[in-house]
Amino acid sequence: CFICGKRGATITCWQKGCKCRFHIPCAMEGKCTTQFFKHYRSFCWEHSPQQARMVAPENTTCLICLDLVEGRTSNGTLGCLACKHAWFRRACVQNYAVRAGFVCFSCLHYQNQYQFLMGMSSSSFPSCTKRGPSWMEEGAYAQLRDRHSRCDGRQCLCPAGRKEAEREGPWQLLLCCCCAAEGTHKRCSSLKHSTTSWECDTC
Repeated sequence: CFICGKRGATITCWQKGCKCRFHIPCAMEGKCTTQFFKHYRSFCWEHSPQQARMVAPENTTCLICLDLVEGRTSNGTLGCLACKHAWFRRACVQNYAVRAGFVCFSCLHYQNQYQFLMGMSSSSFPSCTKRGPSWMEEGAYAQLRDRHSRCDGRQCLCPAGRKEAEREGPWQLLLCCCCAAEGTHKRCSSLKHSTTSWECDTC
């Protein structure tokens, strides 16, 4: 690997005659480009496709980390071709792409996914993989789909306990109609059989 100097580098630069080889994990450090679309090409830093020259306004910051960027497009600074206003440090937009994946990778300013993706893919940007965003994997938001399912009355009278609930009758569990974060059996809060909604003391 021309970046880390270790063996086992299997990625070669697409440019004919270039003998540079590198590991995928080393690509970012070595400013290489790995495109995960069409021909799945890879380039060393010297032969990476570059964005068209764009000049950034004075004191422009990266939209992700808010650090100042260079005054023009370069290997370390990328401009958004979709909105022409957003600027990014290459490392920041790469990390964003890895986490957002193909599904959610869009300009943070303009919110246009397709134009942003195509613009970044054709430039010196190492493209994102065709997968979903990392924050949606492994049931990251599973708890948000859980429904409150226990009686929070001061004294639960249900013989089967606070987590027991029936479809009808005195042990039917009603959730607070405002917050849905607390529940009660009808009998535990002295509610009538015909009661269909209940509001907790907090609300």
